[in-house]
Amino acid sequence: MESSSRLQQVLSKGGFAVTAECGPPRGADTQVVRKKAELLKGCVHAVNVTDNQTAIVRMSSISASVLLLQMGLEPVMQMVVRDRNRIALQSDIMGAYALGIRNMLCLSGDHQTFGSQPDAMNVFDIDSMNLIHTVRTMRDEGKDMSGFELNEPPRMFIGAAANPFADPFEYRVIRLAKKIDAGADFIQTQCV
Repeated sequence: MESSSRLQQVLSKGGFAVTAECGPPRGADTQVVRKKAELLKGCVHAVNVTDNQTAIVRMSSISASVLLLQMGLEPVMQMVVRDRNRIALQSDIMGAYALGIRNMLCLSGDHQTFGSQPDAMNVFDIDSMNLIHTVRTMRDEGKDMSGFELNEPPRMFIGAAANPFADPFEYRVIRLAKKIDAGADFIQTQCV
């Protein structure tokens, strides 16, 4: 796999990668992201950018990721399947890659009933494991979900999440193995 991701380079050499999280603002003020970025410069290998975290409307993870790139930080763009169907997901993956984003973390997303608009309809057209597989297929085979060949495959470094504290523990191990089989290149856990 070709990747221009610093995170991928650190992990492939067996290094210890340090990441932080940047939650985009509840509005379009770019200074919120820029202030967080200034604090993180020189301290981390990459910065996770949440995607409507806790099911609350925020600046898009793609936009906030581009702001981090402009400031010299490497984003790990989070993408949740809760809010997009497979067409929108694939489109956003290609768009993010075209804008310079090279890392993504594939997630299900917090259920909308926990957020600020609990009556919103969830999508969940595919699950996070299908998203991981889709990104891998787009990257490694140069094809979208319908088999259409892409003129420029998005060479993403693909991440998945695991919660080592959730019950039942046995299920978490099985789910993690499925994410790896689907094509996850790296795993991030909740804070330990």
